[in-house]
Amino acid sequence: MQQQLSEIQNIVEDVLTLAKQKGATQAEASMSKVQGIAVSSRLKEVETVEFTNDGGLGITVYHGKKKGSASTADLSPAALKLTVEKAIEIAKYTSEDDCSGLADKSLMAYDYPDLALYHPIELDTELAIKQVIAAETSALNVDPRISNSDGASYNANIGTKVYGNSHGFNAGYNSSRYSLSCVVIGEQDGDMQRDYAYSVNRNATLLDSPEQIGRDAAQFTLDRLGAQKVKTCKVPVLFHREVASGLFGHFINAISGGSLYRQSSFLLDHLGKQVLPNWFDISERPHILSGLASSPFDHEGVITQDREIVTDGILNQYLLTSYSARKLKMQTTGHAGGIHNWFIKNTGESDQAMLQKLGTGLLVTELMGQGVNIVTGDYSRGAAGFWVENGEIQYPVHEITIAGNLKDMLKNIVAIGAVPETRGSVQTGSVLIESMQVAGD
Repeated sequence: MQQQLSEIQNIVEDVLTLAKQKGATQAEASMSKVQGIAVSSRLKEVETVEFTNDGGLGITVYHGKKKGSASTADLSPAALKLTVEKAIEIAKYTSEDDCSGLADKSLMAYDYPDLALYHPIELDTELAIKQVIAAETSALNVDPRISNSDGASYNANIGTKVYGNSHGFNAGYNSSRYSLSCVVIGEQDGDMQRDYAYSVNRNATLLDSPEQIGRDAAQFTLDRLGAQKVKTCKVPVLFHREVASGLFGHFINAISGGSLYRQSSFLLDHLGKQVLPNWFDISERPHILSGLASSPFDHEGVITQDREIVTDGILNQYLLTSYSARKLKMQTTGHAGGIHNWFIKNTGESDQAMLQKLGTGLLVTELMGQGVNIVTGDYSRGAAGFWVENGEIQYPVHEITIAGNLKDMLKNIVAIGAVPETRGSVQTGSVLIESMQVAGD
């Protein structure tokens, strides 16, 4: 793969040189190559086996403040030349934009760390098939009420990513990602429920075993059987850690440059203001070794760095690309392409202690629908989970809606559980919110 990395860097350098020869004042290009395998099964029979060997290059050129972009999956010299010419041609017809252009040269990641993102294995079809069959077998053997399967899936991807621009920056790295999941259906007294379990890691040897994933999927499904509705009420709501990261996804959207310069965020003009409880911290750590959201530089070549996004509940940082930063008359924060490993400070409670703190209310384990307005902060989503009384789970619930306003929800977070969800870009424990409207019967 090191040879492939060098070859891709050479291609990127060639197209940047060609863009300059064609009259571009600035140019940037990114290219990736990915090999992968995806295998799925249903009821212990193989459904699909897919191999991928994809590559593509995208280039953006600037003529002063005019911008043109083009991309190609054909990496032949003739196709690359045509792609550059098309980008140049497009730039001639676009309007000038004073905020367009590369990120500042001084911010480039000319010297960046190896983050151990690459853990290659052989893309073995037989191994993948054994994994999915073992996961389903394990799930279906847990309990007779697990009556059906919606399938198991195994995915493995290894690849190379390179970004270069006319600042003389041309860098890339290899990475890998593996996942295994299982979805099963349970039935009891005419009630059918479905749930799943999954594991994801940069290192295939660190995935949960297929047997464990199958057992977890089955148990999660069994726990949901006999679900009821609840009466409409206003109660404390505990977002299980698996769905709690979604709350911070809305927060990320609200403090991202695109939402801010378009004035379409409920957190407009909140930099330096209290947006969360005074004990609340959010830290970003882009250089965690083998982290799922680790990256030495962003999609514009800007070096990533540790940041304290929120301290004592105060918003320290917007999330900016070079374009949105110029729109807001600020500096890019290295967030072109997204965030890099957020860690949400917890308040130390175990899962059981979080239920005790909830008291009587709703534990949410699944969210449905897209009823979130980032402009106003209004929040309304379908939900399922468990009704809790006196800190003890009583029964599963479904077909309910929870509603509130994100600005109030964030400020009224009571506690963050000590056990974090680690399978994504936001690592957070379960989140307890003081009160929300629950609509049921």
